[in-house]
Amino acid sequence: MPRKKSIKPDQVLTHFVRTRVTEAVYKRLEKISLSSDCHSIGEVARKILSQENITVFYKDMTLNTVMEELALIRKELRSIGVNINQITRSFNQDKAEMHRAFHVLKAADQYKMVDAKVDRLLFVISKLAQRWLHE
Repeated sequence: MPRKKSIKPDQVLTHFVRTRVTEAVYKRLEKISLSSDCHSIGEVARKILSQENITVFYKDMTLNTVMEELALIRKELRSIGVNINQITRSFNQDKAEMHRAFHVLKAADQYKMVDAKVDRLLFVISKLAQRWLHE
């Protein structure tokens, strides 16, 4: 099955260029390809030769604790939501008024936990915004 015709024929790679580099240069190119939007070392070399911009991504290690805390809050909020859904199902299945009152109290406790988690979440986000915006 033949390859599809390109929409932009002027951007098709038609000429083969082959070169050798030292181990140090190869490692630098490999490092750039791993931390950038380039998918291969050849793409890095092409962008360097054609003087195109290479978008390099880096991970800010100082945000690890903040991201872990945000992930933990998200997990806790999800589990609280599951608990509220289970309480609601039990509430709707019970016909006895005493049991329904019990389920209402349990749901109220869960909503108080949500309120505390949201307050913590807003605090973490405000700290993050201060760091991000340098206020």
